[in-house]
Amino acid sequence: MRSFAFLLPALAAASPLAQTTPDGWADGPDPNEIQITSASFSGNGCPQGTVSTSISPDKTVITFGFDGFQTYIGPGYNPTDKTKNCQLHLNLKYPGGFQFSVVDSTYHGYAQLDPGVTGTFYSTYYFSQSASDTTTTQTSISGGGIWAGGQVYTKADTIPTASYIYSPCGANGILNINNRIALTSTNSSAVGELTDDDATVAFTQQIHLSWKTCKK
Repeated sequence: MRSFAFLLPALAAASPLAQTTPDGWADGPDPNEIQITSASFSGNGCPQGTVSTSISPDKTVITFGFDGFQTYIGPGYNPTDKTKNCQLHLNLKYPGGFQFSVVDSTYHGYAQLDPGVTGTFYSTYYFSQSASDTTTTQTSISGGGIWAGGQVYTKADTIPTASYIYSPCGANGILNINNRIALTSTNSSAVGELTDDDATVAFTQQIHLSWKTCKK
């Protein structure tokens, strides 16, 4: 499993949540009442035996490490290797009377892309109780230059206000994050590699939330 010593929470130095939500943290629930109760995963990018998970003692941070979330393109590679997906399923407990929406999140991986190869990382967010309401972000990397020799990358999502999707009212919700990485090429002799090495979902740092009260 590829690991990097500097993979610290990328948003730890950002403004406190109270300054990033429309109504202020003081209007939201007590952060001590928000917990990740359990998590699972599915997809050809994260088959059983290739994923490690770790939940913090206070149950607000979960980290996934991936051994098999890797894509390849070029001579000698199977065409099916050029795209992979892994869906994360997080069972959440939060105070009744509130809803939340993901505002931004961060991922880390590795890309080595020849000129002509493009790597794209898609993330789709939705709640199981409202599966038709989704929001998707994407980050693309064009090959050549520094990417020809291989580089670590950070995918930092920022979700526009108009695209917020809110959890169901109540005390429980299942947040799904469907991550897909894909490679395309305009050069049949070019080679490319794109991986997702870790995903940290932290309701204190890595993923920022916007809260609103439920309407009766």
